[in-house]
Parts: sequence; C-alpha cells; structure tokens
Amino acid sequence: MASQNRDPAAASVAAARKGAEPSGGGARGPVGKRLQQELMTLMMSGDKGISAFPESDNLFKWVGTIHGAAGTVYEDLRYKLSLEFPSGYPYNAPTVKFLTPCYHPNVDTQGNICLDILKDKWSALYDVRTILLSIQSLLGEPNIDSPLNTHAAELWKNPTDPEPKGDAPRWW
Repeated sequence: MASQNRDPAAASVAAARKGAEPSGGGARGPVGKRLQQELMTLMMSGDKGISAFPESDNLFKWVGTIHGAAGTVYEDLRYKLSLEFPSGYPYNAPTVKFLTPCYHPNVDTQGNICLDILKDKWSALYDVRTILLSIQSLLGEPNIDSPLNTHAAELWKNPTDPEPKGDAPRWW
C-alpha cells in the first residue's frame, strides 16, 4: 500500500487535516484545531532531539521521541513516549508515558512520569513542544526529592559504576 511508504511527517499532516474535518477520525472542534497547530509548530521548531506525530488518523493519540541530551548519562539514547490528549485539552493535561523502558528517578516501571507540569502545575499555555523539552530536561536533571523509582534516585545521589552496561545510562 502506498500510504505505508509515506514520510511520517506528511502522513501526520494528512491525519491532522482529516481529523479536523467534521467527518474526520476523532479530532473535531477547538481541541482538534489546537492539536493541529501544535503539530505544525513542533514540526517547524527545529528543536533537536524531540519529535512527535499522531498515531494513524487519531489526533488525540501521539507517539513522541526524545533523545537524551548531550552531556547527560542519557546521551545517545532514544526513548519513545505515548501522549494521549483528553477532550478537555488544553485545560486538562495529557497523559504522557514512556513506551521505551527508562531507568530514571522520576519514571516508574510502567513508564509513568513524575513531572509537575503533567500534574498539579499544568497550564493551558503548555504545548507538546514544552512537554517534550521538559521531559528531555528531566532526564538530565531529575527531581530526586520526588522519585517514582527510589533505587534510581539513590544511584543518582551516589553513583557507583561509571561504566555503562548495554543500553543502561552510564552510571548503572
């Protein structure tokens, strides 16, 4: 099928356009328009190490990618995330989870993320770009005072093994 070989960005734009139509696959009204705008903004931003696109024709479910920032233990590692937007978006925060296992003080074994802007500090002013950049920053600067993974938090405080093992960050 020809659509399988298309550029993911082009497919995402097509999905966003389809989703914005009244008969489209799920994204209607102001939320769909907002998500369409955020997709375009993210694609045009030129930010290195972050990307996200809607899954298929559903503008309310995206898959994001974050590359570990240079100079961090996550450098050269790439993580996939799921982003699910509620019907009350942007007034309600999306649900964001790591799909790729991530050993980090603020990420649990199910991929849940402890990040204030995804919880009580959420603002309708935030967008997908802000979320991805914040998570990328969190990788290198965890909040070890509020860990979801206490073992990772202890290792962050007291690194014991500077050599990486497989895809693990350099200090465990």
